[in-house]
Amino acid sequence: MADIPVSERKSDVVEENRLRYDDSGSADEKPGSTKTEDATADSIRPEGLQPPEFLRNMSAEDREVLEVALKRKIDARLLPAVIIMYILNYIDRNNIAAAKLAGIEKDLNLTSTEYQTSVSILFVGYLLMQIPSNLFLNKLGKPAIYLPTCMIIWGIISAATAACTNAAGLLAVRFFLGFVEAAYFPGCLYYLSCWYTRKELGFRTAILYSGALISGAFSGLIAAGVRYGMDGVRGISAWQWLFIIEGVATVVIAFGCFFVLPNFPRTTTWLTDQERELAIWRLEEDIGEDDWRGSKEQTFWQGAKLAFTDEKTYVLMLLTFCIVASGTVTNFFPAVVNTLGYSPTITLLLTAPPYVLAVIVTYLNATHADKTGERYWHIVGPMSVAIITYIIAATTTAIGPRYFSMMLMVPTVYSAFVVALAWISNTMPRPPAKRAAALAFINAVSNCSSIYASYMYPNTAAPAYTTAMVVNCVTAVISVLTATAMRFILVRLNKKLERGEYVKGAINAQTGQTASDFRFRI
Repeated sequence: MADIPVSERKSDVVEENRLRYDDSGSADEKPGSTKTEDATADSIRPEGLQPPEFLRNMSAEDREVLEVALKRKIDARLLPAVIIMYILNYIDRNNIAAAKLAGIEKDLNLTSTEYQTSVSILFVGYLLMQIPSNLFLNKLGKPAIYLPTCMIIWGIISAATAACTNAAGLLAVRFFLGFVEAAYFPGCLYYLSCWYTRKELGFRTAILYSGALISGAFSGLIAAGVRYGMDGVRGISAWQWLFIIEGVATVVIAFGCFFVLPNFPRTTTWLTDQERELAIWRLEEDIGEDDWRGSKEQTFWQGAKLAFTDEKTYVLMLLTFCIVASGTVTNFFPAVVNTLGYSPTITLLLTAPPYVLAVIVTYLNATHADKTGERYWHIVGPMSVAIITYIIAATTTAIGPRYFSMMLMVPTVYSAFVVALAWISNTMPRPPAKRAAALAFINAVSNCSSIYASYMYPNTAAPAYTTAMVVNCVTAVISVLTATAMRFILVRLNKKLERGEYVKGAINAQTGQTASDFRFRI
């Protein structure tokens, strides 16, 4: 990590500053702003960044009261909606696993390979659309319209799965389902990062991801109820009812979200003028500059270029890839639990407790990570436990220890993943177009593991699924090593910031400052 030559610093600064100009090329009239090729590293953070008038003479205690009230108002408006949306996103994506136990393979005459391909092909569409979708969302600036619209479309596609009569139809529906669902999760990660400061993102990301965990619990319970009570009703099989019920619920909830979700702090209408100014200032104060201001400033390719030329992007990409890869067992969790030898209905019920435990562990881990500002140990700790669980699963088929390992697989991987997601936004906070591209790119690549993972869980590999458990264990080990490398990188960069040296992608010192207040969270 050698010092960056002055010529390269100038190029990087000009590129990052360009994202703050409107199409006419005019810069914000703030002391220290510039649009010339002679820009210096100091110009990255505008001089004279001032709080709103009403905050200037306010005591710290009074401001804290205002911030607490504002965060509660934002939480009440955003979090319930995004959780419910993600529950349905995850259910519609993964209900194919429950459908297997409800008879989809038999009714559609699917071979083991065709079923596995129907699982993995969703992630092809899912990967292709994430970066374009996030850049479009950033440019559009209307998440309150864009996200529910995508939700309606994927709900219709999910319900249409019930009409499939052969493997070809199932593969086509699953591909397009992934293509549309790709908009939600990376889009929502970016969306939250536009409302909350870096120290608040870990817990809010955990809140969002609890949707996936809750869906894992509810999906098994819903599938058990449908299989037990609706198989053959009106001549429709249980697996078809599963897709119809969950798809229709998605569409209904999506229409309600049109009236609940806000856009970005600067463009929302449900905050008072004072609340809006405080919401904007919190982000400015946290990252040293204004965040999303208008669609004219959100350039597609400049943001992507900044993300792709930052070496930290690729370290974080490998970290999240390995965490997700070690957690691919959740895509086939009902099949893995089925190896315990219980009936399909009991099996579906047994899939719920690990997800309930995961919600609790993820909340505690993310809350403590935000409270302490620490990221590394909150990732390495759970992944170290995950390594042990996969060793147990790979070496025994006894019911007690095997279900014990299943109980820990989900909580360990998911609690680490949530903190890793917050680490991405913490490490690349600005400009917003770069953050949007980085989140989408990293999340897209991390889900590549889901394409090959389906072929590690064929019926012939039951009950041990030894190969899958060994691969999961190895990727968990690599995630620990990668997180360690990321920590060393950020510690070194923070030391450079303390010395007042230029650091690419950070909030560097203003003119006249010996050092920036900004530090990467480690």
